[in-house]
Amino acid sequence: MASAASEGNGSSGKAKARDGFSSRAAFIIACIGSAVGMGNIWLFPYRVAEFGGAAFLIPYFIFVALLGFSGVLGEMAFGRAMESGPVGAFAKACKMRKTRNGERIGRAIGFVPMLGSLALAIGYSVVVGWFLKYLASAVTGELTQVADTGAYFGAMAVDFGSIGWHFVGLTLTFAVMVLGVSRGIERLNKVMTPLFFVLFVVLLVRVATLPGAGAGYEYLFVPRWEALANPTTWIFALGQAFFSLSLAGSGTLVYGSYLKKDVDVVSSARTVAVFDTLAALLAAMVIIPAVFSFGFDAASGPPLMFITLPAVFQQMPFGSVIAVVFFFAVLCAAVTSLVNLFETPIEALQHELKLSRGAAVGVVAAVAALVGVFIESGSSVGAWMDVISIFVIPLGALLAAIMFFWVCPKGFARSQVELGRGKPLGRWFEVLTKYVFVGITALVYVLGIFFGGIG
Repeated sequence: MASAASEGNGSSGKAKARDGFSSRAAFIIACIGSAVGMGNIWLFPYRVAEFGGAAFLIPYFIFVALLGFSGVLGEMAFGRAMESGPVGAFAKACKMRKTRNGERIGRAIGFVPMLGSLALAIGYSVVVGWFLKYLASAVTGELTQVADTGAYFGAMAVDFGSIGWHFVGLTLTFAVMVLGVSRGIERLNKVMTPLFFVLFVVLLVRVATLPGAGAGYEYLFVPRWEALANPTTWIFALGQAFFSLSLAGSGTLVYGSYLKKDVDVVSSARTVAVFDTLAALLAAMVIIPAVFSFGFDAASGPPLMFITLPAVFQQMPFGSVIAVVFFFAVLCAAVTSLVNLFETPIEALQHELKLSRGAAVGVVAAVAALVGVFIESGSSVGAWMDVISIFVIPLGALLAAIMFFWVCPKGFARSQVELGRGKPLGRWFEVLTKYVFVGITALVYVLGIFFGGIG
């Protein structure tokens, strides 16, 4: 299989060394940073509370395990095997089949997850601008003095309402990315990903002392077992797990392409899944008790982050300090996810068009600014993100799974996943990846369309 991999990626000893992560730990931290995002913070707490409390965690943990040991490790290994993002990886997979025009067809299909990642990043960058605005307002004390938090958010989330903060977010993001993988992305994640966990632990300790917080913990974690009989609980647990693990055939695949051959992707995928789940639980244990303590609604999405929680901070002792800690922690999660999303199109421009790192970053930055400025209103960015997350992201994950587990020659996926492991995988591997994971991903796509989004 080593010869097949060499033929597939077309690499040679004379090729220019590819930038990459300096260690397995750096890779894992970056993957955790990409996975921990808004879905963990503004959606997971709401889903747990809505669908049975601790009972919801049972299907959620099941799906995290299934997807982690199939999709996550598959995207990591696929990227590493082909030393490319989705466009190049799909082309090489089809080339290995030796079908007429296979490489060209694979490359064309690879544009689906690449463009999906870019489109999602464009919408995400608007939200990052909002976080920067709120962090600045928290630092100055303005946020805790706002009389109507709904009107405050509404004044910002309008057409061309946050251009300045939006562009500051883009500037900071691309300033890091122009440095490359090891000097930029890796260093950013080594600081911001651990900092997110530290800050949320601080928030957890503070929230635990609030009067009435116990009712929030009870609502969150006392199981309502009847919820397990409701198919909707399982559907939304699946969607939450799928999107939380950043399965899209893009970001994780690209990060995998920067990974060394001696790294065990199975244990790496397990670690990412565990820490992503811990981040979601941390967020739930901070947000739901805090909201309960002051009698607010735990609605999900932007209203929770930008309307409800600022109102909570206003009533909380030392609320101005807590607001700064919270929005800085959330910004850490948002920026590390945004970097991962933008890396897919940047890598494609470098790999396919042979642009320099700086030129590729410049092109993507220009596109992000030109398109993003027209979707700054809450309704526009919400509709934009819904379309991409429902129709494009799961399709990208499905295409990547088909390419790696079905299009690549028999045994190729197993050999690539087993690189860096001390022992071979069991016979479960093909069943779990070729059938269970591909089937689940197709189901996520169909259910997302039917329900108007499940993650």
